[in-house]
Amino acid sequence: MFERRNCIKVAALFAVALGLCWGCSNAVLAEKAVVIDAPAVDNPRVAGPLQTAVLAGGCFWGIQAVYEHVTGVRKVISGYSGGTKENAEYEVVSSGKTGHAESVQISFDPKEVSYGQILQIYFSVAHDPTQLNRQDPDIGTQYRSNIFFSDEMQKKIAESYIAQLNKSKVFGRTIMTRVDALKGFYPAEEYHQDFLVRNPLNPYIQKYDLPKLDSLKATFPALYRAQAVSAR
Repeated sequence: MFERRNCIKVAALFAVALGLCWGCSNAVLAEKAVVIDAPAVDNPRVAGPLQTAVLAGGCFWGIQAVYEHVTGVRKVISGYSGGTKENAEYEVVSSGKTGHAESVQISFDPKEVSYGQILQIYFSVAHDPTQLNRQDPDIGTQYRSNIFFSDEMQKKIAESYIAQLNKSKVFGRTIMTRVDALKGFYPAEEYHQDFLVRNPLNPYIQKYDLPKLDSLKATFPALYRAQAVSAR
């Protein structure tokens, strides 16, 4: 948490200087994305009303940024899930004692992208599902890997996919992703929304999140779009 908090306050000029060296490492990090099979159990891609997926996998800045570049996604909001409305505030959630995880709510068109494809991106490039209660420098239950399902079909797809990936041993380690019923999603503070789009030179973004976009583009070219949607 220390590194990320400091990065919020770092000046843009310092970010540019660091970006000169980190920019070279982005492509290297992108090459480390794990290419995994699509889920054997999935919803068909058919016309219908927009659907939502709620996912947690570390800092919501990067997760939001990834899905803002996915074809078929209409809106992505950073927020909190797993706790109550009363304690859904950044400074409180950062204590790791609220039950919340930093999460994103993804609204998508099921005609263009399926729930299973949303999860395939989640496990492939959005985060490391084998890390327990952390992602890279961010440590605590608020940074856990967690899928929040809104109906029984989402639950079935998520649980089946995790079992499929564990059986294939594609990660070499056991997946730590929790699958829990969605009890509520609470949008985060305004300054967290579209954070990567508004702060591309932030050191944390440069080091940990921009490589995810490189991985998305390289791993899922048919689902990648250059123009990001907005949380607004």
